[in-house]
Amino acid sequence: MKPDKVRNLTEDELKHQERDLNDQLFKLKFQLNMGQTESLKKIRGLRRDIARVKTIARERELAAAKTEKS
Repeated sequence: MKPDKVRNLTEDELKHQERDLNDQLFKLKFQLNMGQTESLKKIRGLRRDIARVKTIARERELAAAKTEKS
C-alpha cells in the first residue's frame, strides 16, 4: 500500500484498515506456524503496511494537538 493512498483515508477508514491488516497478519502467522505457508514476503509487507498506517495516524494526532495549542 502506497503512503499517498493511506494519507487520503479518513480517521475511521485508517482504524478499519489497521484492524484488517492486523487480522491478515494474524492469519498468516498462524498458517506459518501450522506449516501451511511460507510467505515471509507477505508477512513483511503487511508489517510495513501496518507501520505506515500507524505512522500517518500518529502524524495526524500530533498535527491536531499542535493546532489545539496554538
